Amino acid sequence: MKYSEIAHFSHPQHKLRFECSEFPFKCDGCKEVGIGSRYKCSVCDFDLHMHCAIPSPTISHSFYTKCSFQFLSRPPDARPRFCNACERDVKGFLYHCRDCGFDLHPCCAKLPMVLDDGEIKLYLYRKVSASCQKCGRKGRSWSYRSSCQKYNLHVACVKDMLVENWQGYLGEKSARKFDTRLPSLKNTLLTHNKSKSKSKKGWEMAGLALQFAISAVLGDPTALIAGVIGSMISKA
Repeated sequence: MKYSEIAHFSHPQHKLRFECSEFPFKCDGCKEVGIGSRYKCSVCDFDLHMHCAIPSPTISHSFYTKCSFQFLSRPPDARPRFCNACERDVKGFLYHCRDCGFDLHPCCAKLPMVLDDGEIKLYLYRKVSASCQKCGRKGRSWSYRSSCQKYNLHVACVKDMLVENWQGYLGEKSARKFDTRLPSLKNTLLTHNKSKSKSKKGWEMAGLALQFAISAVLGDPTALIAGVIGSMISKA
């Protein structure tokens, strides 16, 4: 459910207003990258993903049928923890299973199982046998794989691409000049497929696969944000 304005326990001094922006932000809840829909305090430059701003108290996940995940505002102990979906560090808001010790970033926990725009369909897998288009490795983290099985992207690699490209801005939240372009998709895929040639249609389909995976990982799997990302890719 979406509200135009909310009060949030993590930022009691001001209310947060809903907005949608094409510029990246670092969520002050889970400490992960985001773009698009968010709740923002314009006074303090405080941002929350929608999933962090309005979390579910408890959730279940089809990948972990015996687990019950509880929303926590901080990790349950001082030990280093990582998200079982993307394998990145957990530094803020999370969903935690007390019985199994598994952790999920809020946006990772809410990743759609299927992304479908009518032309290309991506399925979320806990593990896949195929190598990732970005890193060339297998089994690093959850992955989005196309129904044709030609395109496979680790959730972790999608996040890494964004963080690498936006690290200057995300490191200094007060900064306002930054490059929103994504790394060249063509170069990314060529690095992994040096001996293979792809048709123009092939690159377009690969681009669609990447932009849908990105929009989901950023916490806003909508056609609007996919369009924004697609525009960034075309200009790269």
